[in-house]
Amino acid sequence: MIKIALVGNPNSGKTTLFNALTGSNQYVGNWPGVTVEKKEGVLKADKTAAIIDLPGIYSLSPYTLEEVVSRNYLLDEPPNAILNIIDGTNLERNLFLTTQLIELGIPVVVAINMLDISDKRGDKIDLDKLAAALKCKVVAISALKQIGVEDAANLAIKAVESPKKLPSTIFSGRTEHTLAHIEEALLHDLPQEQQRFLAVKLFERDTKIIEKLQLTPEQIAHIEADIKICEAEFDDDSESIITAERYGFIETVVKSSMTIKNTGLTISDKIDRIVTHRWLALPIFVAVMFIVYATSVTGVGLLATEWMEGGVFGDGWELFGLWVPGIPVIFEDILTAVNTAEWLQSLIIDGIIAGVGAVLAFVPQLMILFIFLAFLESCGYMARIAFILDRIFRKFGLSGKSFIPILIGTGCGVPGIMASRTIESDKDRKMTVITTTFIPCSAKLPIIALISGALFGGIWWIAPSAYFLGITAIICSGVILKKTKIFAGTVTPFIMELPEYHLPTVENILRSMWERAWSFIKKAGTIILLASVIIWLASNFGWQDGIFGRVYAEYSLLSYVGRAVAWLFAPLGWGNWQAAVSTITGLIAKENLVGTFGILFGFAEVAEDGTEIWALLATHFTALSAYSFLVFNLLCAPCLAAVGAIRREMNNPRWLFFAVGYQTAFAYLVAFCVYQIGSLFGGYFNIFTVLALVFVAAFLFMLFKRQNVQVA
Repeated sequence: MIKIALVGNPNSGKTTLFNALTGSNQYVGNWPGVTVEKKEGVLKADKTAAIIDLPGIYSLSPYTLEEVVSRNYLLDEPPNAILNIIDGTNLERNLFLTTQLIELGIPVVVAINMLDISDKRGDKIDLDKLAAALKCKVVAISALKQIGVEDAANLAIKAVESPKKLPSTIFSGRTEHTLAHIEEALLHDLPQEQQRFLAVKLFERDTKIIEKLQLTPEQIAHIEADIKICEAEFDDDSESIITAERYGFIETVVKSSMTIKNTGLTISDKIDRIVTHRWLALPIFVAVMFIVYATSVTGVGLLATEWMEGGVFGDGWELFGLWVPGIPVIFEDILTAVNTAEWLQSLIIDGIIAGVGAVLAFVPQLMILFIFLAFLESCGYMARIAFILDRIFRKFGLSGKSFIPILIGTGCGVPGIMASRTIESDKDRKMTVITTTFIPCSAKLPIIALISGALFGGIWWIAPSAYFLGITAIICSGVILKKTKIFAGTVTPFIMELPEYHLPTVENILRSMWERAWSFIKKAGTIILLASVIIWLASNFGWQDGIFGRVYAEYSLLSYVGRAVAWLFAPLGWGNWQAAVSTITGLIAKENLVGTFGILFGFAEVAEDGTEIWALLATHFTALSAYSFLVFNLLCAPCLAAVGAIRREMNNPRWLFFAVGYQTAFAYLVAFCVYQIGSLFGGYFNIFTVLALVFVAAFLFMLFKRQNVQVA
């Protein structure tokens, strides 16, 4: 099978092109780190060709994990051709990687993306002149609109069949002389098309290439004299010489092939003067996320969820004058008609439908949230958020790059944890893995929606406060952890290109929304379904009067488990066994918490006055204990899938236990302080209140303790 590697800078549209070529639906975002490992798909138009999507990189120098992954693949498993996607609005920056790819000796086809945006500016790129300068095929595409993508793939396939070309010389005479000597002295036995790239890397003193070639000290010393002569002539180090020479060549290429009409501020620049303004940026971000969460959870989304609860998973709803019964009613009629055993009927209606239905009822709110997030990501604003928060993070000695996994984690904590691989510093990477899951993911949204709706009457600020609680927990945790010996160290720089603003297509927004929503629905149909069966069995069977059998929930096996641990949560304000056992089941999958409540409080039932039995839930909480419950379940250890991702990324059992232990302890202390200090306003004071005040004092001391921050 022909292998075509898809290579390009972050934000160049590489993953969008991969989706268009393969029909796959890989996650698309406007920040580096979305693709943290290579992904493979089969070309839709030609099943004999495979497309390999490599991480977005700026060069083939081994500075970041993405660059290491990409370079190792290109060197150790060389593809038949490279499809290099370039952002047409930033030609000069993107060509830096192109010049390196051409040196690999692998056939390269350059696909210039976003040329329509460049044309709107009045900038014109002469593709023929660019192809002649680069000595490879060049094609214009629009990955977003799927224009020219098949032509690009076909050119890559044809390039495989064409005769191999040796990389052209693009450097000055002195540099070329040194590279030629390196090739002659050390690389003459290797394939000729590989010699150019290896010679350049040896000139740059690339340690990984030196190790790969297993050079002896004598061989290194043999070429070192020539390299030093070249450095003395340019009065610069070898790596800087190559970089300067590349950009010199690129400047010549751009001048000969591109006409720039307007050198003033672009529309994106004008927008950024407002949304990334030193003082306005943060209030704008807060306002945007308030609107997103308030609309999704307590606005339009709440109305849709109420329809799902009372209609689809309730008694039914009216459609064009006709009454459509809900799923529980339909199943109850069917099961009654076939004389189903009472226990089985209860399992299906009160267990499976109540548990799974309690979770699925929140899908409308999730879908609305995902539409908002997809729009913000696709238009380019999410990248600005990372840029904005980098300023805040760096003031506290944190890496701004840590926020990228957090942004990705709003969909699911697992890819967010995996995205931490893009962080160069091992200490910062571990700290990011530990704190990323504080951000509310899609599985936590039903918890937020349930508590804000059932316990707070749909108050608009509850849902946004949950999001900003996660952000605050991440920042505060980062500040405190950075002041410990384990995580202390220099702050790694955060560099990223801000993509041009553009209106995303409806198709891409809906596809992104559906992919995330479908992942949630699949979990409800598998993990949540199985958990609902187990929870129903555990809440309906137990010992009473020395006999094991069907019992009321108060005497069930589940109640004994809940009561055994409920005392732990009593200082948090919710020491009832139902809340305790729901929290435990939420550790399997966060949605399970809502499903457990659905079973224990009879989600599928309706009271005689027509109100939903969710009202029973409110009798077990006060407003303060309800918020404490929300805080703990948002911040405590994540679901098993995320814990598994933490284990893989940490690759050390002790670090795994530390991460989960820290998350749980942090959640407990925050919820404890929220409830105990909040109780002061109600006139309650006890030993727990004193402890809470001590914890807050210690927390503030660690937070504002002076730290010598070293910035790399």
